[in-house]
Amino acid sequence: MSYTWPEVIFFLGVLILVTFLISVFTVGMFESRKSMRQADAAEELRGLVERFEELARSTVETQERMAAELAELRSRTESIERILRTVE
Repeated sequence: MSYTWPEVIFFLGVLILVTFLISVFTVGMFESRKSMRQADAAEELRGLVERFEELARSTVETQERMAAELAELRSRTESIERILRTVE
């Protein structure tokens, strides 16, 4: 079976169009997956930041509590020292 030049050109055009559409679809899929991975990474980073902020808050609370306890121990130590000086 012999094809004429217009038929060959038409078939080549259709082949090129189909190839182009397949490649556009493939690139779209890859870009979609890439953006989904980036969104997942951003969400994971937000969770990590929230955990860090919670840890920082608890650390500050612990430091404040320890500073208060240390101040109380200092005042007790000073009062004990005063008592011991009066005993001497």
